[in-house]
This record gives sequence, structure tokens and C-alpha cells, in this order.
Amino acid sequence: MLGWFRKLLPREDRFFDLFAAHIERVVGAADALNDLLQGHEIEINCARIVKLEHEADDLTRDVLQAVRRSFITPFDRSDIKDLIQSMDDAIDMMHKTVKTIRLFEQTEFEPGMQEMGRVVVEAARLVAEAVPLLKDVNRNAAKLTQLAEEVTRVEGRSDELHDEGLKQLFRRYGKDNAMAFLIGSEIYGELEKVVDRFEDVADEISGIVIENV
Repeated sequence: MLGWFRKLLPREDRFFDLFAAHIERVVGAADALNDLLQGHEIEINCARIVKLEHEADDLTRDVLQAVRRSFITPFDRSDIKDLIQSMDDAIDMMHKTVKTIRLFEQTEFEPGMQEMGRVVVEAARLVAEAVPLLKDVNRNAAKLTQLAEEVTRVEGRSDELHDEGLKQLFRRYGKDNAMAFLIGSEIYGELEKVVDRFEDVADEISGIVIENV
């Protein structure tokens, strides 16, 4: 009787299927953001990020519903919620960056912004490597910790690029073109926040490792 009942319960690995689908959207958005910052098909890539962000929102809702409906979860319910929300915050921040780029009709980007685009991709791919390893936290604890530390290192690089980018913007536009400086500093700030959100994901992963090992 108990075995029959358990077959009716949602499978634990459904969460990991949803995580995988969500992080696929996040990485896709990171790639599109990097491409547009390099000046490639800006509007097409903006539209792609918006589409992926909407899909990621749907997946986030699916995870939250699964948490409510599941009798058994692979780890603490609050950790599942915090993990998917932090992942969703990252792609939401990319969407916000797109809104700024469209609002101010930006078609050219500073070298520092282009480098930050590559950093966003690096952070996204590190998180994408980590997420599937949560299926077996005990076995993968060391690797998960390593990946989280690498995301933190990447976030530090993002901070440096942000500060240097603002300095270069001020030197170029600070005295003669205040609007260009303000728009540029807004984009730099949002790109930094994208990477910050990936560090939040890494922090959630680290927390899950600590609680389950």
C-alpha cells in the first residue's frame, strides 16, 4: 500500500529537470547579452533575452508549485525556493539591462561593457555546471564548493571592470556629455548587478552544501 502511495507522489528529480530547464534559459540569455554588447544583432538579442526571461518566470512558478505539492523534496523547501528565485533574479536583471539599452537606444558599447558581457557568460556557465551536481550533494560537495568560489572570483573581476569603466566614462564624457555618462554608468551598474545575482546563486548553493553534508 505504501509503495503504491509513493508512486503517486511527485518525483524528486522533477525539481532538477526544472532547474536544468531554467538554467538553460539563463545561459541563453547570458550568451545573447554578450552578443548584443559586442554589437551583434542588438534588437534580435534583446528580444531573445525578453523571451527567455518570460520562459524562466514560468519555470520558476512551476518550481514553487512543485514545492507546495510535493510530499518529498530533495533538500529543504526554503532552499529550493531561494535557489530558483536567485536564478530567476539573474535573468530578471539581464531583462532590466535590455530595457535600459532599448530605452536609450544604445547601439554601441564601451570596451569595459563588452568585457563585462564575457564575465556574465562565465558566471552563468559556472552556475550551470554546478546546478546538476546538486542531485548528489554529498558526492559533489567539493566540486560545488569550488564552483561557488570561482563565481565569487568572477564577481570580483566584475567589480573591477565596473569601477574602471566608470572612470573611463568620466574621463571621456564627464565634462562635456553628462547624458552619455549617466546612460553608460546605468548600463555598467546593471551589468555589475547581473554578476552579483550569480554570486547570490553561488551563495545559495554553498548554503545547501553546508546544510546537507
